[in-house]
Amino acid sequence: MMRQLYLCLGYGSLALGVIGIFLPVLPTTPFVLLAVWFFARSNPALAERLYSHPRFGPLLTAWRDQKAIPRRAKIYALAMLAVSYGLVLWLTEIAALPVVLAVVMGSVALYIATRPAPRDGAESRLPDA
Repeated sequence: MMRQLYLCLGYGSLALGVIGIFLPVLPTTPFVLLAVWFFARSNPALAERLYSHPRFGPLLTAWRDQKAIPRRAKIYALAMLAVSYGLVLWLTEIAALPVVLAVVMGSVALYIATRPAPRDGAESRLPDA
């Protein structure tokens, strides 16, 4: 029962991650990380396919092995957070929303910025952005 649930959640997370590639307000990486976690518990072959994927594989492996985020990925993630926050400031009419999002997005940005870069040349094996 749990295996099927994890498999469904893995596919759902992966679908949200793919949608996030095209929508700047939906993050890709957390959903792909969730997908590989769910797949590892439900269908290890699917998890291995993500680890060997040319685009996601090096990022997932760096996270799994070192809890590290490559410098380019950090810059991109922080830039997208800033752009998303700017859009919220520009488009919202709800006064409290920018304050709440500043706390949430600021916490996420701080977490991303404080993760180490991959060691052992792992960053040089990453695909170009």
